[in-house]
Amino acid sequence: MATRLVFLCHAATRSMREGGFPDPEEPLDEGGQHKAQILGLRPTPEVVFAAPTLVARQTAQALELGALVEPALADIDHGAWRGRSLVEVQASEPEALMGWIRNPALGAPGGETFASVLSRVSDWMEAQAASERRILAITHQAVMRAALAHVLDIPSAAAFRIDIAPLSRLTLSFNRQWRFQGLAGEGGST
Repeated sequence: MATRLVFLCHAATRSMREGGFPDPEEPLDEGGQHKAQILGLRPTPEVVFAAPTLVARQTAQALELGALVEPALADIDHGAWRGRSLVEVQASEPEALMGWIRNPALGAPGGETFASVLSRVSDWMEAQAASERRILAITHQAVMRAALAHVLDIPSAAAFRIDIAPLSRLTLSFNRQWRFQGLAGEGGST
């Protein structure tokens, strides 16, 4: 039996809809809460992990799933820009924002690099590899991009070109090595 790992991007928030750098304690917005509540997951996971952020935990609750909080699934730390909108950052730090737009893998000022996210996500995935379970990991876009970069051995710049909508699912399997099975948009099946 192979390990099946499904990453689920948390449901929508205000900063996702308006464009910004989320705060770890930002809640789901009304639309995100509703969509998570009606999302069906098949097959049922044997174990569910959630990032420590409020939105990941709320997504698990909306799905009526008990989840183990897993620090390795935390969103990229946006440092000094955490909780700020793109408009606000543009007004106060236009050059720094343009640098981040050109190369988001470097991270926001005082924040975490994508290489750091990739390292912790890869380590966590390798620890799950031999479990032979159906695992659901409720997390963030940056974490899902890191998982794809790890499995497909693609550069960070390529990973940032992958759109991941709220409630998108990334399905991977492990049988001697990690394999990509599919990426489905909001609520789609893999």
